[in-house]
Amino acid sequence: MSIAMMLIAYLLFTMADTTNKWMTLLGYPALQIAFTRYAFQLVITSAEVSYRGIERREITENFWPLVLRGAALASATVANFFALKYLSLSMYSAIMFSAPIFVSLIAWPMLGERVGPWRWFAILAGFIGVLIIVRPFHHNFHWAAIFSLYGAIALAFYSLLTRKLVQKVRPHVMQFFAGAFGAVVLLPFAIWVWVPVEPEVWLMMFWVGFTSWFGHEFLTRAHKHSGASVLMPYSYSFILYMTLAGYLFFDELPDWYTALGAVVIIASGLVIWVREKRLKSSEANA
Repeated sequence: MSIAMMLIAYLLFTMADTTNKWMTLLGYPALQIAFTRYAFQLVITSAEVSYRGIERREITENFWPLVLRGAALASATVANFFALKYLSLSMYSAIMFSAPIFVSLIAWPMLGERVGPWRWFAILAGFIGVLIIVRPFHHNFHWAAIFSLYGAIALAFYSLLTRKLVQKVRPHVMQFFAGAFGAVVLLPFAIWVWVPVEPEVWLMMFWVGFTSWFGHEFLTRAHKHSGASVLMPYSYSFILYMTLAGYLFFDELPDWYTALGAVVIIASGLVIWVREKRLKSSEANA
């Protein structure tokens, strides 16, 4: 069941990102799309919070970590929406899945997690995979890849902050706070760049907010039933979904550099996953 939830979550994220790319190509600013994504999330999570309730201490005792988490997610969203206009969905998704590599790198100073030689090797290989995809010194290099790379780094911080908060703050409260933070912070920027919205585009914006929220719900529930050590390999379904969506909707196919870099990143992530799984197993048996 948890594996099915994981696959559904990344299918929903693919739907959201595909719709985002479509709207940016229609000429809608990334800041406007990002604001409406969080505004719709805020509406949905407000209804959920009114039903499930919220404890004041969850916010007051964890306010600054929640702010940093919200800032990491909101800035990653804006950067990714900028990048989606110019990058193929396959390239974008491959760069985004360097996030687990950044998680392993940042977890050492941030959480004090031990990083052994195998994980250092995987981190280095993952960076090489990113360079293969981005090609910073190649004539085909596009500046939008930098935005996508920043999005991956910001999501790594978001993931680590979530890991720290999950034992103190309930998931629906974190979803509500992230929606509120993103909507409030992005509102003045959205007003500044606002473009009149056609009725059918409003539906697309609502769809992005809904699929993003629903995807996070499936992701959270999947991790409640199974640990990350079981679920992590299935997250790479996102690259397959995005490649298929890019071909079907935008006639995009990954070039050899993107395909090779994606393989290197996936292999690096799986090495990190195997080492973490063995470390947790040895700790459990100690």
